[in-house]
Amino acid sequence: MAEKSLDAIVVLMSAASREEAARLAEMLVGARLAACVQIMPEMESIYHWEGAIRRDPEILLLAKTTRGRFEELEREVRALHSYETPEIIALSITAGSAPYLDWLGRTVEPQRVAQPNAQPENPPHSKSATTNKG
Repeated sequence: MAEKSLDAIVVLMSAASREEAARLAEMLVGARLAACVQIMPEMESIYHWEGAIRRDPEILLLAKTTRGRFEELEREVRALHSYETPEIIALSITAGSAPYLDWLGRTVEPQRVAQPNAQPENPPHSKSATTNKG
């Protein structure tokens, strides 16, 4: 188990529409508050709200980040979200692939000044252009 796994979290959030989910995901990844956000297909939520049981279609987002970025992630999601009380729940990642968790941690670190000649980083699910094929 990688040491960084103790800091890695998955944040579950629901959105009222696919468009809202996409806006939230783009903002989180663009601001490096999440390394990756997955947008799940529409689901039905059943819940208590204002004294009644409600049933509504919702979109689930799964954001991978770190505990250190959660407070800012929550603040930014609440500022953009259409719900009065949006679901923003963090679950600890207790174990995971060391290379993936390292990438996650590096991706959400606050950025320093870019180095000249710095190479762009490949996401963990893509093949590097320099992979030896022989």
